[in-house]
Amino acid sequence: MKNYPSIAIIGAGVMGEAILAGVLRNKLTRPEDIYISDPIVERRNELTERYGIHALTENIETISNVKDLIILAVKPQQMDDVYRDLKGQIPEHVLVLSIVAGTSIELITNGLGLTSVVRAMPNTPAQIGEGITVWYPSKPVKPDQMELARKVLEAMGQEVQVKEETYLDMATALSGTGPAYAFMFMEAMIDAGVHLGFSRKISEQLVLQTLRGSVDYYIAKKNVHPAQLRNEVTSPGGTTAAALYQLEKMGFRTAISRAIWAAYERSLELGRGKKVKDPEKDNND
Repeated sequence: MKNYPSIAIIGAGVMGEAILAGVLRNKLTRPEDIYISDPIVERRNELTERYGIHALTENIETISNVKDLIILAVKPQQMDDVYRDLKGQIPEHVLVLSIVAGTSIELITNGLGLTSVVRAMPNTPAQIGEGITVWYPSKPVKPDQMELARKVLEAMGQEVQVKEETYLDMATALSGTGPAYAFMFMEAMIDAGVHLGFSRKISEQLVLQTLRGSVDYYIAKKNVHPAQLRNEVTSPGGTTAAALYQLEKMGFRTAISRAIWAAYERSLELGRGKKVKDPEKDNND
């Protein structure tokens, strides 16, 4: 009989559910071996009905049923609550996998009082199994634990293990935050199409297929620099040349570079323990 790992997920938000769905889709374990925590009863009922898993209120109750893997999928500003609930309560043989943005392994090990931690940075396409996750294990993580972590991350798409934790902050800025840049670019192109005179539906269709086709074309070409493909589209004195001139004039590349660098610096700040404000608590003060 196959030995299915028991898994706890602390946090039932978008990424928590993405992991849950991926694990079940890839049959890494059974629904009855998954426990997830969330304070909102409607959310717990929704996940229980949809996936047949155990949805509980308290973090400590959630991990008490688990012998293999605990996944931290909360917001950075919620980690103090997690530390308060779980410090000293996790057996040393249980692996902790954290996808909490900007929260270093040192902060997690000190906050929870354990040493076996994998830190990972997935992105939102993980929700449909098309994400990419960069991850790094602490030294005490055993080979079988690393393999379990790898399988869980593969369930969300591609995974890249790095040799230094510093790459996690870089990945946060590039691939973790990256979908937001892509969505904003998409939004700007669609709005420009509407401004030209297209209906929003047609403009959206044109933009989405253009971007999808461009990515697929780049992949199909293999080892061709993006600049070469851009040059193929750009005729001297043509419409593309006129458009690219304006993008360069307005600092398009610089804006993208500075945005990614700003995200990187913010990730470093979080890793040093700089607090993230909770809008709900701030509004109640």
